[in-house]
Amino acid sequence: MNKQFKSRAPTLLKLAGGAALAAVLLLPQLPALSAEDAVVIAAPTADEPVSGHEETAVFAGGCFWGVQGVFQHVKGVKNAVSGYTGGAAGSAHYEEVGYGNTGHAESVQVTFDPSQVSYGKLLQVFFSVAHNPTMLNRQGPDTGTQYRSAIFPTSPAQRKVAEAYIAQLDASHAFKAPIVTKIEDGKRFYMAEAYHQNFLAMYPDNGYIAVNDLPKVANLKRFMPAVYRADPVLVKVAMK
Repeated sequence: MNKQFKSRAPTLLKLAGGAALAAVLLLPQLPALSAEDAVVIAAPTADEPVSGHEETAVFAGGCFWGVQGVFQHVKGVKNAVSGYTGGAAGSAHYEEVGYGNTGHAESVQVTFDPSQVSYGKLLQVFFSVAHNPTMLNRQGPDTGTQYRSAIFPTSPAQRKVAEAYIAQLDASHAFKAPIVTKIEDGKRFYMAEAYHQNFLAMYPDNGYIAVNDLPKVANLKRFMPAVYRADPVLVKVAMK
C-alpha cells in the first residue's frame, strides 16, 4: 500500500469496526483479484534436515499485511509478526520506512516448527502465493524499495536452501520473468507497530485487504491444501 494510504492506518483501524474473523473462512467464495496471483511451483529439491527445535525465518514481499496473513494460515507456523528488516533500529518505524530511503523492507518474521513444516516449504509458500518474486521494488499497487522481494536468512543453512531454490525455479522457468528476490544476510528484524499486527485477520472487509490480500490466502488453501490451516495463528499484542 502506498504511503498516502498507510499513513491513515490508525484511523482506518478505528473506522473498520472490528470485522469478524469468521469472514476469512469465506475465502473460497472470493475471486482471485490480486495482482500477485498464485503460480503453482514445485517444492524445493534441497531442504533443511528435520529438526525438533523451533526456527525463525524472515521474508519480505510487499505489504506485510498480506504476507503475514498468508503465513498465519500455514500449519506448523507458531507465530508470524509484521515488521521491518534491512535498516537501522532508529528508522524502524512506519512513518520513516514509508519514504523508502531507510534500507528497511516491510517484512514478516515467521516462527515455525520444522517437524511440521520445513523451511523449504515456507519458501514454496512465499514464492507461490504470498507475492510475485519477479516484480522489482514493488508489489501490486505499492512501489518503493520498502516493498522489495527479499529473504533474510537466519542461518547459513537457510541461505543455502534459498539460493538453491531460486536457482531451481529460474532453471525450470517457473515464472514468466526472472526472479528478482534478494538474499540479504545479517539484517535484524524489528517488530512493527501494534496496529499493523493481525491486520488481515481482523479487517477482512478492508478494501485494500479484500482486493490484494484475501485472494492470497484463498490461493494458499486452493493450491497448497496440505499446509493450509483454517484458523490463523495470531500475534498476541495489545491493539491500539
